[in-house]
Amino acid sequence: MPYTPHKAYVVGVGLTKFDKPRGERDYPELGLEATVKALIDAGITYDDVETAAVGYCYGDSTCGQRALYQLGMTGIPIVNVNNNCSTGSSAFVLAANSIMAGQADCALALGFEKMAPGSLGSAWNDRAPPMEGTMSQLFEIEAEKEYKTDDFGPFAARIFGAAGQEYVEKYGATWDHIAAIAAKNHKHSVKNPYAQFRVSPSPQEVAKARKITREVTLPMCSPTSDGGAAAIVVSEDFIKKHNLQDRAIEIAGLGVSTDSPRLYEDRSRIELAGADMSRRAATIAYKQAGLTAKDIQVLELHDCFAPNELVTYPALGLCAENEAHKIVEAGDNTFGGKWVVNPSGGLESKGHPLGATGLGMVAYMALQLRGEAGALQVENVKAALTHNIGLGGSCVVSILKKASFYKDGAHNKDRFGYDFANECRRMTEEELEKVKSKHFSDYLPASIPEPQTSKL
Repeated sequence: MPYTPHKAYVVGVGLTKFDKPRGERDYPELGLEATVKALIDAGITYDDVETAAVGYCYGDSTCGQRALYQLGMTGIPIVNVNNNCSTGSSAFVLAANSIMAGQADCALALGFEKMAPGSLGSAWNDRAPPMEGTMSQLFEIEAEKEYKTDDFGPFAARIFGAAGQEYVEKYGATWDHIAAIAAKNHKHSVKNPYAQFRVSPSPQEVAKARKITREVTLPMCSPTSDGGAAAIVVSEDFIKKHNLQDRAIEIAGLGVSTDSPRLYEDRSRIELAGADMSRRAATIAYKQAGLTAKDIQVLELHDCFAPNELVTYPALGLCAENEAHKIVEAGDNTFGGKWVVNPSGGLESKGHPLGATGLGMVAYMALQLRGEAGALQVENVKAALTHNIGLGGSCVVSILKKASFYKDGAHNKDRFGYDFANECRRMTEEELEKVKSKHFSDYLPASIPEPQTSKL
């Protein structure tokens, strides 16, 4: 008989503030805070967690263990994940798979990052870069088009900028459309106390800002960030045993993909930005969920650079290949339109701590579905989508909806003692004591920083 996977559900989410790298907070604190908040949100303790997947890009071999041992050395499996910018979502996939395979009833997905200021760079100079094929083909395409091929700007920005330029050349859009996307995301972030940037430049200000590449300006770029995010993923049996129906969000679809031959065969700058990964991951997720893009009301899309949001609209089925800029013109990517894209502010303004990014998306969408997103809340959300891509070959698309047995109940304010969505507070020692293991030895940090609050 064919195998029928178990359903998996998100019952708890946690976030730290995504902030400018200043060296003020180390990854064990960021990972601990995100996990403690997710456990509080779920109403359980670390003793209930049977397995954990931990994502980060910049760190040593067992940073996940270092972060989670602070909650108790319970002996559970802890797997560390690095999948470029889709690292957080990749950890989420591992946690969800353990539930769907029936290997566990309660899994933790955690992501964090402590990043260096400035644009991304490799720590290695003695081995082949994973993206050397992408890099060489971009240079070839730009040489054929007689563009300047000197090293103008960080490579990631050049890739996504080139994708945006191809769209402009093919379909009659302008860079004003891309500036409008960036301005929209910054406007959304003003209401997000967890966001790194909370300013709202106009589209004209975005367009006239300092150039980072030939086409991309600074407000179109995601910053390097420090931060953490976590999600508790469980089975239906676990939900009913612990009476968690009032926070049960079903993972209705989960699409995972890597690059196809189109990456190189099409000789397309849009394809070099990973468009086909997004198409195929979205197709898988929609099929599993039995939904289409028309059924989605809100989504967090991987806008590491504003051009990528534009070229990803068609990849996610929101429109035809040549109609992405029409979504911008109609305002169908913001409140009052067909979809609200990146209500959190997206990576451009919310911040982009690589290991935490995908799990942050899950957290924001879970709160939307529970009606607990505060000032970011979209009306009548029935289905939500997350899209997290990592150049070099990784894309995850998830579709979330309320569980069929979902019932209204306690608000996150009841669980935290404050409105979690509208107020960003640091973890307290009392919160740690509440959720740490009660049955195993624990390794606590020397001290917990004094609580700090960020309100709307």
